[in-house]
Amino acid sequence: MRVHPGASRDEVGSRYGSDEPPVLVVRVAAPATDGRANERLLGVLAEAFGVHRRGVAVVSGARSRTKIVEVTGGDRNVLDRLLTR
Repeated sequence: MRVHPGASRDEVGSRYGSDEPPVLVVRVAAPATDGRANERLLGVLAEAFGVHRRGVAVVSGARSRTKIVEVTGGDRNVLDRLLTR
């Protein structure tokens, strides 16, 4: 996942680069200070995947724009759809 903090609005969708596995782009309006962008990221992803906020966790890259995120109960079809936006 590639995160862009400080965006004009929250947005999930599109693919970053052409590497495999695919990298989902997420834009969040929160700034990258005091963990606010990460907190907003988790909420935005939970909403996009239709899961509870506690079902989304940053596995690695908490202080990086490139992160590995685990979504418990998420549907692979939703991810595929978001990657093609």
